This record gives sequence, C-alpha cells and structure tokens, in this order.
Amino acid sequence: MKLYLAVAATVALSACAVPPPAPEPSVLVGTWRVDLRPRPDAPAYYQELVVRSVSGKSFEGTFYGAPVSQARINTDWGAVRIAFVTADVSGPYNHSAVLTGGKLEGLTNATGRDFLSYWSAVKQ
Repeated sequence: MKLYLAVAATVALSACAVPPPAPEPSVLVGTWRVDLRPRPDAPAYYQELVVRSVSGKSFEGTFYGAPVSQARINTDWGAVRIAFVTADVSGPYNHSAVLTGGKLEGLTNATGRDFLSYWSAVKQ
C-alpha cells in the first residue's frame, strides 16, 4: 500500500510540473515553406508563411499571400504556439500552429469554405 501511495504521489506531482521554457518567439521571424497538401498521399503543394516581425505576444506577416490579422503568440506551456486570421472573398481562415523541433504543425479552419486542414512548415 505504501508503494502504491508513493507512486500515486509521484504521478500527481509530475502532472503539476512546470513546463520547460519555450524558445524565444523571435525564432518565428523569416519565411516558412508551408506544405498544404490536402492528404498525405496528394502531390506536394507549397505556399509561404512570412513572419516579418514579432512584438511581445503578437506578430506581423503574410500567409498564402494574404496579410495576417489578430496574430497571437503563446509560450506559456513550454512551446511557441501561434494563432492568426487571414481572409479572402469566401470569408475568414482561422489558423493555429505549434513549433515543434524546428517545424510548425498547424490547422486551418476555413469557415466560408467549410473545411479544416492540417499543414506543416519548415523555415527556409
């Protein structure tokens, strides 16, 4: 019983551990080659995410040639996470991504076109 309680206490404490510090958000600045293929077996289809500047918890740039708006950065959970909005004539596109191992892994919710897509990007 004592061993069980010790293991349970260790698991509980590790669940409350503070995550490691995230990289500086400035690592986002630059041009990212974004793979937008709709399925893993589809031919490659690339566009660019350009992050021109990072200021505090926000950034400026373009995605797929459209200016980003409402760009936000969160580093509170040990990783750089971003969210932003672009738009075209069909409506807004809500994007989010996490930087993992030098690669952005993201999602796009196209509300006017009724789809959710996965994308990944590497810095050029």
